[in-house]
Amino acid sequence: MTQAAVSYQIRQLEDRVGKPLFVREKGRVRLSDVGRRLLPALTGAFASMTDAFAAVWSEDEDVLSLNASVSIGASWLSERIGRFQLRHPDLAVRMSLSNEVVDLATSPYDAAIRVGYGKWDGLRADFLFRQHFSPICAPVFLERNAIEKPEDLLSVERFAPNDRWWAGWFAVNGIGTPPPPRTGIVFDNQLQEATAMREGFGIALMSPLFWRAELDAGRLVQPFGTLYYPGPAQWLVHSESRAGVRKIERLREWLREEIAIDRAFLPAEVWEPL
Repeated sequence: MTQAAVSYQIRQLEDRVGKPLFVREKGRVRLSDVGRRLLPALTGAFASMTDAFAAVWSEDEDVLSLNASVSIGASWLSERIGRFQLRHPDLAVRMSLSNEVVDLATSPYDAAIRVGYGKWDGLRADFLFRQHFSPICAPVFLERNAIEKPEDLLSVERFAPNDRWWAGWFAVNGIGTPPPPRTGIVFDNQLQEATAMREGFGIALMSPLFWRAELDAGRLVQPFGTLYYPGPAQWLVHSESRAGVRKIERLREWLREEIAIDRAFLPAEVWEPL
């Protein structure tokens, strides 16, 4: 719509309400008191309509659209999502990986896996597991640098060496003095870190659960069993208005089963929300 058409619609709306919805001053426009009172209710109403239409469209299509971060999506989730498809061949799965937080009220996604503390307005959140990290590298890197104790990592090539999580992991291992600042490579996700370290360059703080297959096969190694928990956890989230939608419920059930399979691989603390 043109600016003139928008202005005309606003005047029509204000005539119907009988009060100004905007205050115009010095070439700028802001909501009036009446406009501010109406905004939350109307925003919620439009969001509900968006959810309703999205639910009708996606349920008819029988497509499960899932969003996840690159680190978990390209490793743990991608390795397992085929089992969900075999379990539910009537559902098509569309998975998108992005480190940007998506708005489930306006996006085409049915659900997302999100990192946080489980409290998001308008969303139902199912706890999956706590964030956990431990140094992981290629076997050749471990041998070349003769790494035997946590202190040895202070002098080797670490990815994101100035990340505060390294200081946290060292502290858990009794090294209270933060490692001195140094230059190094910083990646956006664990997939990039794993690709780089396979060539024997560097060690990274990674989530052992995501790389279980690589660790079991010996392609990657975890020199020390100590885990660092930064606080947040991984959650499956979806709009509260979509509770009970069949494909979302099947996804929740399947994820619980997959988590149960992995429980013996890591300490109990990983599976217990704070």
